[in-house]
Amino acid sequence: MKKHFLIAFFLLITAGAQSQVLIALLLGDKLNTGKIEFGLDGGMNFSSISNLENRDYIRAFNLGFYFDIKLKDHFLLNTGVLVKSTLGSEDLSTNDLLLLGATIHEPAGGKYSQKLNSFVVPIMAKYVFDNNMHVEIGPQVGWTYNGWIEYNYDIDGISGKLKENNRDDLNWFEAGVSAGVGYRLLKGLGWTLGVRYYYGLTNVYKGKSGATNDALYLKVNIPFGVSDEKKQAITEMKVQLNTKKEEKKVARKAAKENKN
Repeated sequence: MKKHFLIAFFLLITAGAQSQVLIALLLGDKLNTGKIEFGLDGGMNFSSISNLENRDYIRAFNLGFYFDIKLKDHFLLNTGVLVKSTLGSEDLSTNDLLLLGATIHEPAGGKYSQKLNSFVVPIMAKYVFDNNMHVEIGPQVGWTYNGWIEYNYDIDGISGKLKENNRDDLNWFEAGVSAGVGYRLLKGLGWTLGVRYYYGLTNVYKGKSGATNDALYLKVNIPFGVSDEKKQAITEMKVQLNTKKEEKKVARKAAKENKN
């Protein structure tokens, strides 16, 4: 187990985002045990940057993988990495552009946005109730590896997109706190649907205090590979469903005979 985990970790750090997810999924059976669940973490996030004059939310898809590690009774440690994640703020004002030292393009009329590419690592304490609902809270850290001001325009039938890289103006380290809720389908054996809110505590820009990220994540966790414990539980659930079907069939047949 330890050997497989180390191999996966090394490959995930050195490969590209798509390769990272693919490698992780291929090792799903090896990484899932009775105490550790591994799977795909994906969804959509709505993010903005505080302390800007205009801070409309950017919508973006995110993708990565997660680990649920059993600790005690109903408590889990949830962690992982979003290897494809975009944060930022939409519809920047002229004052925002001047504050960021960005180029103001002509002709006017388009929309500007700040976009950030980050690796995101949540470290969440998770409590699962008997009804398969859960609550979670904990720190979240990230590494901002790219950023740019994007200008999108569609003026007099001419449309286009211009990007101005401002990675050097950004702090690479990101940290904050997250909290969320969710529900696991199929009596705790299927996909997990959830919502998580992130509140950033570190400055996005160098030398500009107060500009922090915040984001709302709509997420789904899809487990890959099944432990022996889960296989047994799934088998028992199938048996129960088949038994209920047979009981309903017998009841319908008996009701039909009584009418006759």
